[in-house]
Amino acid sequence: MAVAGIVAEYNPFHTGHAYQIAQTRAELGENVPVVAVMSGNWVQQADCAAADKWTRARLAMLGGADLVLELPTLWATASAEAFAWGAVCLLEATGVVDVLSFGSECGRVDQLERAAFCLDHPSCQAELRRFLDQGLSFAAARQAALGEQGGEELAALLASPNNNLGVEYIRSLHRQNSGIRPVTVRREGAAHGSLTAGGEKPRFLSATQIRSYLERGEWNTVCPYLPDGGLEVLKGAWNGFPSLSRLERAMLARVRTMDEADWAALTDSGAGEGLPRRLVRAGRSARSMEEFYTRTKTRRYTHARLRRLVLRAYLGIRREMWPDSPPYLRVLGFNERGQDLLKRMRKEARLPVVTKPAHAHRLDETGRRLFELEARCTDLYDLCLENIPVPGREWTTGPVQL
Repeated sequence: MAVAGIVAEYNPFHTGHAYQIAQTRAELGENVPVVAVMSGNWVQQADCAAADKWTRARLAMLGGADLVLELPTLWATASAEAFAWGAVCLLEATGVVDVLSFGSECGRVDQLERAAFCLDHPSCQAELRRFLDQGLSFAAARQAALGEQGGEELAALLASPNNNLGVEYIRSLHRQNSGIRPVTVRREGAAHGSLTAGGEKPRFLSATQIRSYLERGEWNTVCPYLPDGGLEVLKGAWNGFPSLSRLERAMLARVRTMDEADWAALTDSGAGEGLPRRLVRAGRSARSMEEFYTRTKTRRYTHARLRRLVLRAYLGIRREMWPDSPPYLRVLGFNERGQDLLKRMRKEARLPVVTKPAHAHRLDETGRRLFELEARCTDLYDLCLENIPVPGREWTTGPVQL
C-alpha cells in the first residue's frame, strides 16, 4: 500500500485541508496512511501560528492525518524554495512515503512539472540572474525568466501561491533524485489568503479568513469549517489569539540595536547589495515596525522578504546555524495507523526519529543545536500569547496521541 505525504502549515487545519486528504485517498486508496509535514510555531508569513504546533497537530489528525512531523522553524519561515526543500527532505528521509500530494490552483501536475523542468534549465537560470540584475524581486524575476523560456501560459502558473509551491516541491524531488511521485489536488473554495466580503460563504474558507474569525472570537462562525471536535480542541488550548503585536517593542528594540555586521550575519540579508546599511538607518529612525518596513521596502526587497529577515533577527537565527537539510524527524502526533508507520520508520528512516523531547540528547551535534534553537523559538512564540506559559515547553511536551 502507498503512503502519502502532505506538506502544510495547517494554520489552522480546516475543511479545505480535510478535502485534500480525502481526495488523496480517493485517488490512492481509502486506507492510505497520510504523513503530514507541518510547520511548527512560526509560519512562512513570518508570523506566529494561530495555535501552538501540538494543538494544530491534534486538529490535523482529527481531520484525517495519521502521523504529523514538524518542519523546523529554519525552513518553515523561509522562502518557498527553502520551505519546499526542507519538507521534501523530511518526507524522503522517512523511508516510507511514496507519494507527495499537494494542492494547486491549476490541478495539473503535468503543467507544474513542465514549469519545474524549465526553471531548472541553465538558460532559464541565466535569464533569472539577468532579471535580478535589473532590480526585480526574486518572485518577479523568476516569473519573467520562465515566461522568456517556457512561454507566458507556463509563467502565469507562478502567479498563484499553491502552484508556485507545487513547482518547488517538484524541483526539490528532482534535486534529491527522489522516487516519491508528485500528485496534485485542485484547490476549491476561497483563494489562498482571501477574506470574504459577507453574503454567501464559499464551500471552503481560506485559513486567513478563519484566523480573522478566531481573532474576533467568532467561534460559531468558525465551527462548520473545523474538523469534528476541532472547536473543542481549539477552545481547550486557547490562550488568546497569538499576535506579533505583543512583540512590537521587543522587535523594535532588536532592529534599533543591530549594526551592519549583525544584519549581514543573517541568511538572505542582501549584504552584497548594501541592504544592511539601509536596515540600520531605518532601525535608528523608525518608531514602529510598520514604519521600519516602509522605510526599507523596495521593488527588490518586498515586505514579505523583510518580515522574514526581521523574524530571523528576533529569533536569533544566523546563517551559520543552517544545516543543508533537517537533521532529524520530530514527531508531533500520531494515531494507531501512524504508530504502525513509526514502527516501519524505525527500520527504514534515514534520520533519527525523535518521539520524545529526551531523545534530542541522543542526536549528533547538529541535531542537538537545532533542537535547542527550536526550544528557544517556542519560548519566544509563547510571548505572543495572552498569558505567557512557563518557559521550556519544548522539553516537556510529548507528541499528541489519538
